[in-house]
Amino acid sequence: MTVNVGENAEKIRTEIEEICRKINRDPNEIKIVAVTKYVSIDRAKAAIDAGITHLGENREEGLSEKFAAIENDVTWHFIGSLQTRKVKNIIDKVEYIHSLDRLSLAEEINKRADKTMKCFVQVNVSGEESKQGLTPDEVIGFIEQLQKFEYIQIEGLMTMAPYTSDEAIIRNCFRDLKQLQLNVQALQLSYAPCKELSMGMSNDYKIAIEEGATFIRIGSSLVGNEVRGE
Repeated sequence: MTVNVGENAEKIRTEIEEICRKINRDPNEIKIVAVTKYVSIDRAKAAIDAGITHLGENREEGLSEKFAAIENDVTWHFIGSLQTRKVKNIIDKVEYIHSLDRLSLAEEINKRADKTMKCFVQVNVSGEESKQGLTPDEVIGFIEQLQKFEYIQIEGLMTMAPYTSDEAIIRNCFRDLKQLQLNVQALQLSYAPCKELSMGMSNDYKIAIEEGATFIRIGSSLVGNEVRGE
């Protein structure tokens, strides 16, 4: 199946504007992160040509390959589970890490960084065993322990909702993360402004925007999935 990334990008932007109009949000608050893990370098470049300036990879190998090939001025996000030993390979390439979930990872990021790293704390709001991340009850205590790391700034929280057709379950997951974000903000920690919410993917980004997402991570709905032959 032929994928027109430009048309897809325009459709998503239009949807964002319509949703924001209904709920009185500024659509400029929403940043689209093109998830390029299942597509080629050419397809990633097509996203850039469509005006997408944020690209996300979940594997160090994929990130390194595309980073070397794409010379455009784009912002790179690491959005997958990050092994401590791989930090040294991605730290100079990305501006955002969406999967901070343990102190050992924070220590390694801080050790390897030579600039402030914008991090999202990954939260397993749904409680699914298949998902990684802290439980909601662990988040504030974890963030309080990060004060000693001079190169880590907590930009916000990240979660993945269950893959289900039950909109209420998805909405409650995103709503709970928003409330947790507000709880962190109330602490007024200089190293953890926590103003952003990374939530929503191809199947549920519309709900995520309604519930306060500022970064949505879009793969198949934007760039397709070449691994599956699209």
